[in-house]
Amino acid sequence: MKGKHGIQSDNLTKKEVSVINRDVVAFAFFLFLSLIFWYLNSLGKEIEAGIRLPVKYINPPKEMVIVEEPPVRLNLYLKGPGYSILKLKISGNRTPFLIDISKINYKRVYGSVAFNYFIITSGLTKSLSVQLRSGCEITSIIPDTLFFTLNKKDAKSIPVNPENNVVWNKK
Repeated sequence: MKGKHGIQSDNLTKKEVSVINRDVVAFAFFLFLSLIFWYLNSLGKEIEAGIRLPVKYINPPKEMVIVEEPPVRLNLYLKGPGYSILKLKISGNRTPFLIDISKINYKRVYGSVAFNYFIITSGLTKSLSVQLRSGCEITSIIPDTLFFTLNKKDAKSIPVNPENNVVWNKK
C-alpha cells in the first residue's frame, strides 16, 4: 500500500498499537490490584490450611538413647484466621517444635523384641498448640503415629596410657 494513503495508514496502525498496548498494561495492572484486594479480603475469614513444621525430640528416659528417630517434620492441618496461617507459613517457624518424651504417653509396640515404641500424635495437639502461639486450632497431624526405638546407653571406661617418647626438634 504505497502512495499518499499508505503513509497515513502506517501511522494510524502504530498509534492504534500503542493505544492497545497501553490498554493491555492498564488492564493487567487493575487485574493484579483486584487479585491483591480479593486475597487480603479472604485472609480475614477463617480458613483451613496445612503447614509443615520441624520437630525435635528431647528428654528420653534415663539410661536410654533414641536410636531410630521418628520423622523430623510433621504436617499440621490448621483452622483459623487467614492472617495467622499466612504468618506461620511466611515465618516458616525455623525453630523446631520440642516433643518432650518424658512428659508424653508413649507405648511399647506389642510383640517387639527390641525397644520399639510409638506415640499417637493426637495426644500432642495441646503441646503443639501452646508452642504455635497463634489463634489457630490444630485439626489433625500427619503422620498419626510416630514410631521410634530406644536403646540402653552403653558406657565403658578405657584406661588411656600416653607414651612419653615425644621428641622435640628445636632449631
